[in-house]
Amino acid sequence: MTDQNSFGVLGGDQRQVALAEALAADGATVYTHGLERAEPIPGTKAVGLEELAGKSSVVLLPMPATTDGKRLNAPFATREIPLDDTFAGYLVHKTVYGGMMGRVTKTSALWDEVEWDDYSIRDEFAIRNAVPTAEGAVEIALRESRDVLLGKKVLVVGYGRIGKVLSRMLHSLGAQVTVSARRERDFAWIHTLGMRAVCTGNLADCADFSLVFNTVPAVVLTSRFLAKLPRGAKIIDLASAPGGADLEAASRLGIPVIQALSLPGKTAPVEAGRIIRDTVYHMLEEE
Repeated sequence: MTDQNSFGVLGGDQRQVALAEALAADGATVYTHGLERAEPIPGTKAVGLEELAGKSSVVLLPMPATTDGKRLNAPFATREIPLDDTFAGYLVHKTVYGGMMGRVTKTSALWDEVEWDDYSIRDEFAIRNAVPTAEGAVEIALRESRDVLLGKKVLVVGYGRIGKVLSRMLHSLGAQVTVSARRERDFAWIHTLGMRAVCTGNLADCADFSLVFNTVPAVVLTSRFLAKLPRGAKIIDLASAPGGADLEAASRLGIPVIQALSLPGKTAPVEAGRIIRDTVYHMLEEE
């Protein structure tokens, strides 16, 4: 029997742990599965998958819900959770929210009978996640360069949500920031905020940067651009696959490419969990 005001938190990383704890702190009944190897979560109850699905009014999958299209993303689970007809069957006619759900819903025809939605495509989620992502990128830059950012020539590729936050953060730390974009409106904002702007298509014409942060999920850091980077330059790639750098060329040229995915879950899981919780609350209110 389904419990009212109950959530099933299924799989995931430290974000899901923080999410479950935040929901329980709000007074909800919280069931968990696939978090067995995480630290105990106050106010929650670990149960089997079938019981979680049966008792929860809302089931919350992780971000991303899967990394391979075959198994639920569940690094804290004691055993793999296959994405198959059995898994989908438990969720038929349930309200299910998850992050990057596209590959999950292709694993069984039964997903057509699940009331699912993707919280990761909502603007509020993406905008709020830009802050922990940018902070995580700065942390990596400080650790990898073992030097201050003050005065460093850095490039931020892309002026989307993450690019906007990250470029201003780097600028506030005293870095000499160049931002690549494609639209005149973005160029105007970049200049107004005291940074240099360059067209993404012309990156190879200006490659004098010791640090490059990429946010564009397309190969824009070509071999021609990479060959012009100064010795010791590093690339921090925040974009999803395929990333923004020509990895073969970077390897050949000896340029380190640090692929930094899912930073909110690694560097700020508590805030990332709260962001998921708040987004889910808003989705439920809209229903």
